[in-house]
Amino acid sequence: MAFDLWWLAYPVLGAAVGFFAGLLGVGGGGIMVPMLTTFFLAQGFPQSQVVHMALGTSMAAIVLTSVSSLRAHQAHGAVRWDIVRLITPGILVGTFAATFVASRISTVPLAIFFAVFMAYVSIQMLLNIKPKPSRELPGVLGMSAAGLGIGGVSALVAIGGGSLSVPFMTWCNVKMQNAIGTSAAIGLPIAIAGTLGYLVNGWGAPDMPALTYGYVYLPALVLVSLVSTFFAPLGAKLAHRLPVATLKKVFAGMLVVLCAKMLHSIFA
Repeated sequence: MAFDLWWLAYPVLGAAVGFFAGLLGVGGGGIMVPMLTTFFLAQGFPQSQVVHMALGTSMAAIVLTSVSSLRAHQAHGAVRWDIVRLITPGILVGTFAATFVASRISTVPLAIFFAVFMAYVSIQMLLNIKPKPSRELPGVLGMSAAGLGIGGVSALVAIGGGSLSVPFMTWCNVKMQNAIGTSAAIGLPIAIAGTLGYLVNGWGAPDMPALTYGYVYLPALVLVSLVSTFFAPLGAKLAHRLPVATLKKVFAGMLVVLCAKMLHSIFA
């Protein structure tokens, strides 16, 4: 396979993903999916497959990010493993099952769903919406149902689940520090189940470009992941020096612009 000049864009994307993940504690799916969709279209990949490929590749890239984040939060004792054990079965089933749903949704409605969800995330960040603690954690059935929902939506938009799991846990009177740390731990089974699902569902799909396995495009996965792991610590270091509240608003605005760009690319 000859070198593709577009491969040079993936390390730049990886730098942005890693930096914002470390700085703001957000997953990279919000950046990766619209950017990868745009890159894949520019490379001439089939329009019917580009959003699925962007979701699968982003989910695979989140595996390494989630491992690094989990280790950092575990070192500070912020992970509630009792919650992880209860919610993980639902997470695994919901995430894996949702990839089958995603593979059967055509590009346009899938892109619209992603854009709408990211608009919700952006509004949440802009307004700094935090649910008030109002109840205790549910039992096994309730936690399994929560896991199904969190995993399902996470697979459809290729996120580590923090946009859903952190508000859920804080609503259930889990301390914010523990909610964030536990969300990082939950992100790993989401990423693994989602990656496997997109590998299985994309295997044998027609007209896929070379070096694509299932819905995972290997050059993008490797180059984004390698660079993002170097830039995440830089972002985390600067988080203590920069006005993070202001940067979150800028980031939220950027998500809206990226999603609008993705939709324009799809409909153009």
